[in-house]
Amino acid sequence: MLAGATGLVGGHVLRQLLADARCSAVVAPTRRALAATHAKLEAAVLDFEHLQAWAAAPVDAVICALGSTLRQAGSRDAFHRIDHDYPLALARNARAQGATIFVLNSAMGADTGSRFFYNRVKGELERDLQPLGFGSLVLVRPGLIGGARATPRTGERLAVRVLTALKPLLPARYRVNPAERIAAAMVQAALAPRPGVRVIDAAQLT
Repeated sequence: MLAGATGLVGGHVLRQLLADARCSAVVAPTRRALAATHAKLEAAVLDFEHLQAWAAAPVDAVICALGSTLRQAGSRDAFHRIDHDYPLALARNARAQGATIFVLNSAMGADTGSRFFYNRVKGELERDLQPLGFGSLVLVRPGLIGGARATPRTGERLAVRVLTALKPLLPARYRVNPAERIAAAMVQAALAPRPGVRVIDAAQLT
């Protein structure tokens, strides 16, 4: 299962999964219809407010690339629903159906004790996933994500340019993480899982 297939990272994940012989099928619930079609793809347009009632097809693994920004979400409550409640509901649903692998696109700085709301919500989701009993839980924590978004984020785009120019001077963890690299790490984590809880940090995604 892939959640967030219409986003920047999720779009790369989808393309990589469909091209990978190790993946036999992809279930991709989205809030708006996908343009992509493929023999391995089962796309479902859902009301994410009622994910608990969704009768998902059993899957082996879940890759979650759902995410927003405070500006896009419109409020803290809406952001919390999109970046915490929706992924957690999908995880519970998939785990109940037998999924044993969960890979989350989180964020550098994810921490339940962070003074930054964004990082605190990411940390809360990481915390709340752990008791669900996935045999393999991978928390991917990118920094600034590089790539062409359908809806440009001006501040992010400027930051990417600055950090790209400064790349030779920056420690690895502060460099731009290309969306393709993040996606590749998530796909590999899902298709070649290791037992336990594992973190893939920004320095590994440059």
